[in-house]
Amino acid sequence: MNNSLLMIEDDERLARMVSEYLSQSGYSVRHAGEGASGLALLQDLAPQMVILDLMLPDMDGLEVCRRIRALPGSLASTPILMLTAKGDPMDRIVGLEMGADDYLPKPFEPRELLARIRAVLRRPAESAQLAGGSRLRFGSLEIDKDARTVNVSGRMCDLTSYQFDLLVALAERAGRVLSRDQIMEAVRGRELEAFDRSIDVHMGRIRAAIEEDVKAPKRILTVRGVGYVFARHQD
Repeated sequence: MNNSLLMIEDDERLARMVSEYLSQSGYSVRHAGEGASGLALLQDLAPQMVILDLMLPDMDGLEVCRRIRALPGSLASTPILMLTAKGDPMDRIVGLEMGADDYLPKPFEPRELLARIRAVLRRPAESAQLAGGSRLRFGSLEIDKDARTVNVSGRMCDLTSYQFDLLVALAERAGRVLSRDQIMEAVRGRELEAFDRSIDVHMGRIRAAIEEDVKAPKRILTVRGVGYVFARHQD
């Protein structure tokens, strides 16, 4: 069983303390003090989970999280537990929407960290669930791939066939930032409409169908200069 964890944290004293504590519970912790070195180690180690500090010397944890979710293959779905010394609840919201699986503010008790690690690792991998099931659920949003229907709190959403395919492509990659080209590539299993830049129009119409407030979307988020991300955690 893979019990390796990667901790990306610039506080060496904290990293050493966490490593010693978690080793008593059978985990092997590797440490990186910067985001860039952490990303490199991630690809070499393929850990069971990443413990990621929000404040790093070379890039912030949100950027590291975004880069992890944009990696190819199974590395993109590596569980991420984000640490922060900040008290602003917006940090937590943005972190979760960018793909973090859980969030723990500093200072914390090592026992709580261990409990959260175990809780996240007990959850069935969402990507495996999504790939194997015909129904995708995110809070009150349900997508039935077999019936090709979408509903929010029991209300049926009106989408074209193509918009449905786009939504499924995003939902099956929840938490992963996708460029417009990647989204288009994900639906190339069927004959495409020639829309090029009009993908933004399609996204606007999907949002109008599934979001409570189109001006403040919580399900499909725009990442400036990159593309879109489907929020993994939703109400």
